[in-house]
Amino acid sequence: MARRIDYYDDPSAPKANSLVPSVNVVVVNEAGDLLMIRRSDNDNWAVPGGAIDLGESVSQAAVRETKEESGIDCEITGIVGIYSDPKHVILYTSNGEARQEFSILLTARPIGGEPTPSDESTEVRWVTSADAQTLTMDRSMRLRINDYLSGQSSPRIV
Repeated sequence: MARRIDYYDDPSAPKANSLVPSVNVVVVNEAGDLLMIRRSDNDNWAVPGGAIDLGESVSQAAVRETKEESGIDCEITGIVGIYSDPKHVILYTSNGEARQEFSILLTARPIGGEPTPSDESTEVRWVTSADAQTLTMDRSMRLRINDYLSGQSSPRIV
């Protein structure tokens, strides 16, 4: 099975050979719970997200990726930050792509659908912010979630 391996400031990381704009989405329901997926490519928990396709806006990609990975329809409500740290390299074993991080983190509210796993997610669930802190996830995802939970007044640019 193809894997995703995240490296951060790791001398053994492969040299980045691509930069792909992507989105991640913190979807929050009326109870304040966060929509989380367990990724099928590394078994880590994350908020939904993925690459922005040609011909798509950032918000269109965010809505599409959330639906594809989680079964939840959402409406974008804001931005948390932009993450482009060159120390974070993501290796995709399926094709040898070593991608420098470039992700825009948005917020959203659910407007329909039911939590449903996909080819990209083995589990989908609503979790409290406290429970989100206990889930296994990559360092960069933990940073994004903590930035959202901090309630910062302006977007973080990394």
